[in-house]
Amino acid sequence: LPARLEENIVYTPCEFEHISLDLKLVFNNQKKITGFYFVPAKSAASYQKPAYDENTTYITKDIFVTTKNFSLPGILTLPAGKTNVPLIILVHGSGPGDKDETIGPNKIFRDLAVGLASNGIATLRYNKRTKVYPSSMNPDSVTIYEETLDDVTSAINLASSFSEINPAGIFVLGHSMGGMLAPKIAKENPSVKGIILLAANARPLQDLILEQTNYIFSADELTEKEKEQLHAIKKQVAASKSKTLSIKTPSNDLPMNIPAMYWMSLNDYQPLQTAAELTQKIFVLQGERDYQVTMEDFNLWKKQLGRKAGFKAYPKLNHLFIAGEGKSMPKEYDKPGNVAPELITDIAEWVNRQ
Repeated sequence: LPARLEENIVYTPCEFEHISLDLKLVFNNQKKITGFYFVPAKSAASYQKPAYDENTTYITKDIFVTTKNFSLPGILTLPAGKTNVPLIILVHGSGPGDKDETIGPNKIFRDLAVGLASNGIATLRYNKRTKVYPSSMNPDSVTIYEETLDDVTSAINLASSFSEINPAGIFVLGHSMGGMLAPKIAKENPSVKGIILLAANARPLQDLILEQTNYIFSADELTEKEKEQLHAIKKQVAASKSKTLSIKTPSNDLPMNIPAMYWMSLNDYQPLQTAAELTQKIFVLQGERDYQVTMEDFNLWKKQLGRKAGFKAYPKLNHLFIAGEGKSMPKEYDKPGNVAPELITDIAEWVNRQ
């Protein structure tokens, strides 16, 4: 397939043995590479609206989440005809996600927004800074603050300004890495009433990269080349967690070729401990078929938080909280599906009880 060009970004389709991905190269105005990512391949299939998308139950407003010179387009979804409603801010996983958290033909955040609106709950979602301003971000200095945390704080401040929203009823829902960061968001923004963790990793992100790669490679017998790749990733993971890690550590010695500053910012954060210290409400949800963030992470949250939080696992749901059968693999994400209605109902009932 041919490469795609979008402004200063080039997407090159790549076919691996077990997965299709797009190589995303971001260039600055001097035509130097400032970003290097593997992202889900653009799917030939198209998004399908869920059965619970009843457009008479909600209205949408275009908004912008602004932090310093960064202005991120987004959408406020409101239950039609209601005021003083609770609101959930939706926080992406890793990578340059759009406001719908589009993965293949699936739009996780859009599904959540329309489903929650029909249950009387507003949502705010927006394009991630790494998607809107990739060429303006210096990869050598990006931390979890520039990638995610600063803009979530701006979104929280914006949410409380809308007349339809109950300012004392603002929640944060994080998916995947966004869920892992949710306790930190709540700690730094005490006005947040509660956090909802969807497929949130309790273990370090770099450990999951190794685990996911091993899972995909192990779908059939490991080849010598795959064994070499796993060995190289193990070395990179070890380097990213080493006490000798510094800003001078070459990025090609680290997972995903991501510079040291980013890994250092993650290493400084202990999600389980931070969550245990919170006074806000916590709800942890997990798909049992998820191979990216697994039941091991869910059980770690459960062990750490105990009665302090609510928990629910769903036997048929994958990392996108879409139902399926058998072992989940990357190609499953290429099929159109929707966030399970029971997940939306559970979130809505939990929020409305708080």
